[in-house]
Amino acid sequence: MELLDLQKSQAANNEVNWVTAAFMFAFHVGAVAALFFFTWKALFVAIFLWWVAGSLGIGLAYHRLLTHRGFKTYKWMEYFLTVCATLAMEGGPIFWVATHRIHHQYSDQEGDPHSPIDGKWWAHMGWIIMGKSMHHDTTTLARYVPDLTKDKFHVWITKYHYVPQIILGIVLFAIGGLPWLLWGAFLRTVFLLHATWLVNSATHSWGTRRFATRDLSTNSWWVALLTFGEGWHNNHHAHPTSAAHGFTWYEIDTNWYAIWALQKLGLIWDVKRVRLADVERGMVAAPNGRLITPSNAVEFWAAGD
Repeated sequence: MELLDLQKSQAANNEVNWVTAAFMFAFHVGAVAALFFFTWKALFVAIFLWWVAGSLGIGLAYHRLLTHRGFKTYKWMEYFLTVCATLAMEGGPIFWVATHRIHHQYSDQEGDPHSPIDGKWWAHMGWIIMGKSMHHDTTTLARYVPDLTKDKFHVWITKYHYVPQIILGIVLFAIGGLPWLLWGAFLRTVFLLHATWLVNSATHSWGTRRFATRDLSTNSWWVALLTFGEGWHNNHHAHPTSAAHGFTWYEIDTNWYAIWALQKLGLIWDVKRVRLADVERGMVAAPNGRLITPSNAVEFWAAGD
């Protein structure tokens, strides 16, 4: 399978992606329906899969490994984590990584796919439903993700990213019936989608800033809790290749704890990490934004609708 196989028709900036919108509507209906089919087992299944897809998948695979190369691992582990990420229903790795790399290049400027400067609704999920942000042409993909477009597995899983979710749905229904399907697939997916989107909207709108980055990124403890540590977003924008986003002991970053554990098991190596103490001592370069002294650290409210 080649890169050209990923070519998709692109919607205009003000045009609705009806296929995406239909799937979003269906999953939200399923999430609401799940509330009427509650069982404790279904809840625990949903929590477990939320962690698998959100932490091992989006946090470790798509974000800290494939996008920023914060650590190295075996190819089989990279592929396993990538499959976990597809369960989040956030698209395949090539489109996800391309979008995120573009976000870092143009963060909160013209060209950023999801900045609250264009409206908080747009930053949260409007950019998914409308426009071409998740349907880049092959020229853009080749420019921003040359590393992944050369990998046949990543090209294949990007084209068929929905297959693991379908298989999971069948397994859930076969084992636990409708409650497991609705909680483990629909409600869990919708919750994770909105949690991920909060990184785009909330952590570029409200929170605290440790680093004077050129964008509107902030640190948000409550978004970090919902996303396994992705809410320490100002830290991340200042030091994007760091595999740890929480820079102090009290910044809970469960994605980092997973990376640390996998490193101890010998499954990952060459882990890049930034510690606040090292930054304060001037031991870490800060090309993306200087450290703001504690006396100048204030609550931040971003521009936008």
